Amino acid sequence: MHKVYRFRLEPTKPQLKRMERTLELCRNVYNKTLAYRRDKWQNEHVHVSKYESHDLLPQWKREQPELKEVFSQTLQEAQERVDLAFKHFFRRVRNGENPGYPRFKGKGWYDSFCYPQMGFKINDDSIYLSKIGVVYMVKHRPIMGEVKRVYVRRKNEKWYACLAVEYDEKKMDGQPDRPSIGIDMGLESFATLSNGEKIPNPRFFREEEKALAKAQRKLSKAEKGTPERARARKVVARIHERIGNRRHDFIHQLSHRLVNRFGLIAFEDLNIKSMARNHCLAKSISDAAWRMLINTTKYKAESAGTRVVLVNPANTSKMCSRCGTLVEKELGDRVHKCPCCGLVMDRDENAAINILRLGLQSVARKKSEEAHELQPWEQSRD
Repeated sequence: MHKVYRFRLEPTKPQLKRMERTLELCRNVYNKTLAYRRDKWQNEHVHVSKYESHDLLPQWKREQPELKEVFSQTLQEAQERVDLAFKHFFRRVRNGENPGYPRFKGKGWYDSFCYPQMGFKINDDSIYLSKIGVVYMVKHRPIMGEVKRVYVRRKNEKWYACLAVEYDEKKMDGQPDRPSIGIDMGLESFATLSNGEKIPNPRFFREEEKALAKAQRKLSKAEKGTPERARARKVVARIHERIGNRRHDFIHQLSHRLVNRFGLIAFEDLNIKSMARNHCLAKSISDAAWRMLINTTKYKAESAGTRVVLVNPANTSKMCSRCGTLVEKELGDRVHKCPCCGLVMDRDENAAINILRLGLQSVARKKSEEAHELQPWEQSRD
């Protein structure tokens, strides 16, 4: 299994200069590789692989001796990003999309470099990075597993080490005594559980909207290239960072509670991108971060013995959870009233019960399909 740990770095001033220098040289190699591959195709119709681009590095180092200031595999990884960008470009072309051609990285638009295999060493409270030195690291929790690669990232004038770890962990079979739950996600309440619990919508962006608008007005009035504009830009970035940090903390705490409490969790498989086209609700939908909750819960469930299923959201809000009658509702109707069986309950709770039923049906259907796929001798043995 794979996991990524992120730790804050506290570099000294000389180390900070070397790290910023590394970013700039990696950006230079990225742009140079992109230009070489583009020109080769336009002039000679020759495709350049990432291994052929790696062979260019010794010559480039002779032409630009400053490239020797960067660990060799770090420069190779910058070239691999170009190769990955082309692979994504051609994949989207084959799928009939109209993607943009891979772009050059302008100054300030290259914010990370990588040690893919070696060149780093993890200590108790620091990390050794080749060509940079031993950098103090805020190691706030132990690292479980073997570190395979290290990404050093700059974000809002702060530096982080992202450690990609590979570890062996036996998946739990699931505990039968833990109940199953269906979750309906919305805007009035962030989530409504099929047992009647409601999780309030924190609306992090809405809370910071006025402060953000004020900071953006100051930024727009400041003249480009002045220290005042640089300070105003940092204020705007800090507000966005605070919103993201609060949302990230909320989602991780909620997903942790869910996978520890329940053995099966059913979500709606929402087309959030399509829903966000509604200009009246787009900001609130993006602020809610439903997809972040689903993805976070799914990867945590792998090692917690919990099963996560996604169900078709069609008619989950209309269908009566008691008799199955479809009851038409407007978006403002918050109470479900069934004219057939007389059931009256909260609209979101009714939808969550339907989601749970569909989730249980999906699991039962999958188990039945797996049983039919057994070989004849396995069936006879059972």
